[in-house]
Amino acid sequence: MDHTDPDARWLGAIVHGAFFVLLGSSFARFLSRDQGGARTGWVVALFAIFCLLYVLGHLLAPPPRPGLPPTGRHLVWLGSVTAVWVVLLALAPSATWCVMPLLFAGLHALPPRIAVPVAAVLTALVVLSEIRVADGPLNPNMVVAPPAVAAVATAVLVHLQRQGARQRVLIGDLVRTRHELAATERRAGILAERQRLSAEIHDTLAQELSSQRMLLQAAERVWEADRGAAREHVRAAAGITSRSLAEARRFVHDLAPADLAERSLAQALDELARRESGRGLTVEFRLDGEQGPLPERVAAALLRIAQGALANVREHAAATRAALTLTWLDDQVSLDVADNGRGFEQTERTEHSALRSATRGHGLPAMRIRARQAGGTLTVESTPGEGTVVSAAVPLVVEEAAL
Repeated sequence: MDHTDPDARWLGAIVHGAFFVLLGSSFARFLSRDQGGARTGWVVALFAIFCLLYVLGHLLAPPPRPGLPPTGRHLVWLGSVTAVWVVLLALAPSATWCVMPLLFAGLHALPPRIAVPVAAVLTALVVLSEIRVADGPLNPNMVVAPPAVAAVATAVLVHLQRQGARQRVLIGDLVRTRHELAATERRAGILAERQRLSAEIHDTLAQELSSQRMLLQAAERVWEADRGAAREHVRAAAGITSRSLAEARRFVHDLAPADLAERSLAQALDELARRESGRGLTVEFRLDGEQGPLPERVAAALLRIAQGALANVREHAAATRAALTLTWLDDQVSLDVADNGRGFEQTERTEHSALRSATRGHGLPAMRIRARQAGGTLTVESTPGEGTVVSAAVPLVVEEAAL
């Protein structure tokens, strides 16, 4: 019996109380009706031993927990106390009903294939004892009642034992499933975090390093012919290096965009447009509508989308002009990045081959992931020779409900 279970403690208290009540009434009946002769002292001693064995057994040889086999010590105790009761029953039939708690103990601790025969034997001894002490005509209840009560008790206890076994199997399956689900969620979280970090690094450090390389290569090409232009390229590369260092430090701190540390999204986009202008590309920023509060993760996602889109414009579109437009509506905020570059024919093949290979597996796919994680969508419109428009829209109602 599990002593840590309140219900098990309550049930154990009732069984122990019933035993001592039956033991006391049996002893009182013996003293009032059956005492006399030389065996009285032996019967009293057996009553005392029987009581002592019962108490010591539950202290020193407690029953096993549900689902576990009985210990050798418990089996020895159960056999000993049963043997003492059998001897006591032979000398004093008054001890007949003391067997009921033993029936419960045996059925609880033993497997059904052993407990049921044991219960049958003990019940037969009870019936024989009742017949032996019967006065006058045989009362049928003395023969029928003990087996009927024992059968009901046996059926109920065996049913509860099997039901408990099924519940333990079910609980084990649920616990195992919960652990597997937790492990799956952890793996999914790790993969999502890796994907997010990969996109963060691509949209910031990788793009900045690419720009630095292009500037330094340009400086190397004109170093002998135009020292002033070369120095300008080097200064621009140094400025990008400073921003990259700030971004790297922000990564270490909390992975938030450095441009949003002390700026609003509109200010960060305006700064991005000024920074990306030059080297044959002019970038403009426009704000439509009145800017309101925006969750940090949405602002970060839109800024990263703008950075990724402008990186594609600079590296692949051959554009001379680009525009960043942040539109603030009542129910959504949207960002459009348009350019007048070469464009492309919109097919599934071009998006998954040309754009994906050109950006080494990031770029447009990363923008779509960012928009989806922010609760929005991303669309691309492009025509060969007429430029490209990348649009990201995030519903504000969804974000307010999520906060």
